Amino acid sequence: MKIKKLTAALTAALVLGTTLIFVGCSSNKDATTTGIQQIKDAGVFKVGVKVDVPKYGLKNTETGEVEGLEVDIAKAVAKEIFGDESKIETAAVTAKTRGPLLDNGEIDAVIATFTITEERKESYNFSDPYFTDGVGLLVKKSLGIKEFKELDGKTIGVSQSSTTKSALEEVAKEEGITLKFSEFGSYPELSAALDSGRIDCFSVDASILNGYLDDSKEILDFRTNPQEYGIVTKKSNEDLAELVNKVVADMKSSGELDELIAKWEIK
Repeated sequence: MKIKKLTAALTAALVLGTTLIFVGCSSNKDATTTGIQQIKDAGVFKVGVKVDVPKYGLKNTETGEVEGLEVDIAKAVAKEIFGDESKIETAAVTAKTRGPLLDNGEIDAVIATFTITEERKESYNFSDPYFTDGVGLLVKKSLGIKEFKELDGKTIGVSQSSTTKSALEEVAKEEGITLKFSEFGSYPELSAALDSGRIDCFSVDASILNGYLDDSKEILDFRTNPQEYGIVTKKSNEDLAELVNKVVADMKSSGELDELIAKWEIK
């Protein structure tokens, strides 16, 4: 009788253990649901974009909508996922916040003048580039600065967590001059600092500077450190990375990307 009870107990334990194993497998499967499926389940593609960069991502004060090249690219991704380009939800990001927002899952991807670097590839998936630019220099005409060397001892305003500072430091070293730097959280802050004289030069990618150009300022004939922009996704979201790369490739081959760049007058 005792043997029968023991056998029954062992059988029950084995059944329970097997059940737990299958439950565990089921939980793991849920935990590793593909990035695309998670987006479909949510019913919207959440994307981090700039809201203060003319032509790339700028909030329209009249409509409240964010508009620009990168928003249009986000719509193309949403169309690939849902068949409906309107199923996007934009979140304002800066060079400092875009990585953390992606890391904690608040957004699915970043399309925000995110420069592709080998170091960043260790942390994120990058699509093939959708635009290539170079670091430029915006100055007030009244300062009379015409060449990079004339910035010796001057203060350059750059965006927090951007690659601009290190790029300019390399050139300054080659030219034998010294630069000072002041970091700001947004491009409007940098533009205001240039206007008020707190900085002598506003530096970021040249196509971005074009959005802050007016009659009192000029962009120097200077370009350095080519910047390739890519769509950024989490390392774990391989399927989403493949999809966004396909979107970029399709937009390039069809000419749609060139049309959008021309539409937004990016140069």
